Amino acid sequence: MGIKKFMIPFILASSIIFCVIIIVTLLLTNPISKFQPVVKPTLTLQSTTNTQYPVAFAYLISSSKGDLEKLKRVLFALYHPNNYYLLHMDQGAPKAEHFELAKFVSEEPVFSQIGNVWIVGKPNLVTYRGPTMLATTLHAMSLLLRSCKWDWFINLSASDYPLITQDDLIHSFSKLPKHLNFIQHSSRLGWKLNKRGKPIMIDPGLYSLNKSEIWWVIKQRSLPTSFKLYTGSAWTILSRSFAEYCIIGWDNLPRTLLLYYTNFVSSPEGYFQTLVCNSEYYKNTVVNHDLHFIAWDNPPKQHPKSLGIKYFKKMIQRNVTFARKFKQDDPVLDKIDRELLRRKHGEFSYGGWCFEGNEEKPARSTCSSLKSENFGVLKPGPGSIRLDSLLTDFCSVRSIRRQCR
Repeated sequence: MGIKKFMIPFILASSIIFCVIIIVTLLLTNPISKFQPVVKPTLTLQSTTNTQYPVAFAYLISSSKGDLEKLKRVLFALYHPNNYYLLHMDQGAPKAEHFELAKFVSEEPVFSQIGNVWIVGKPNLVTYRGPTMLATTLHAMSLLLRSCKWDWFINLSASDYPLITQDDLIHSFSKLPKHLNFIQHSSRLGWKLNKRGKPIMIDPGLYSLNKSEIWWVIKQRSLPTSFKLYTGSAWTILSRSFAEYCIIGWDNLPRTLLLYYTNFVSSPEGYFQTLVCNSEYYKNTVVNHDLHFIAWDNPPKQHPKSLGIKYFKKMIQRNVTFARKFKQDDPVLDKIDRELLRRKHGEFSYGGWCFEGNEEKPARSTCSSLKSENFGVLKPGPGSIRLDSLLTDFCSVRSIRRQCR
């Protein structure tokens, strides 16, 4: 009898412990942060015209210590209910900044209604010029492939800023084949052959909990002969098909190159270029442009110039989608908001999904909340016309066939 009395509470306690372990396990294995907003069941995202958006984008926006306010601003400027946004804040950032970011995402009403803004629950320790930057990008691609349906993946930082609205971008890309990859590349490595192709470096971020600089191995290696090296911009727009190939490639090239670039300085400026151009299946899908405006010194230094008012006209004339890099709250950002994005402080960029006001008097219009009856409605503007002009030149069959030389 005593044993039975003992067994009953023991079984109950064991059951409770087992349930707790299962719940904790599920929480810890969730690939997206627990701060992921939830779509409210009362919200019906149906437009009055029964239309849906033709294409969708998945964004990775990376940030580090001190970037919180820039990250908030660029997210507002980029946001669209049809897209997906994964935010990564470097593990080395203060805990207070991680908490404030999570609070910001969870408390923004539109993000909560739609449920398409997420935070990487277990962020990576990112080392400047190290492969941990590339690992973060691949990690984000993997999470987004598992979580939602999209057509192109775009990686940006908190120092980037859009020059057109998301309605402009969706409208222009809806005219393109969905297999295209925007990867600025060149096989003319020049000084990079000896400065990057031969040296061997180690990124402590791969094995250490503490942030530190990369360090160099004394012995150098010869240039590869089983594949051809390419270099280019770290900022890309990748098709879903190519993203799947990078993560679960059916041949071994993605993994072989990933191992090679683990010891390659500034690997994000070479991995995707070398992979796409050495792949027989994807080398004819490359558009040689990153759709960015970036100003460099002559000769180029390690970092690009910070953009200000004097670059505003040049940015528009390039017909591109994004520009970088910007200092926090630089006056040129206010000018971009006002003249290109039709965006007010604390509100979203102009778009059919949230527009409220007078078309003929945009200065009085607002874009601060979701108009669910307008879901699926696009209102492209001058930015789409500019981008169409660039895409016509770079996305022709003749132009694409001349890439990866």
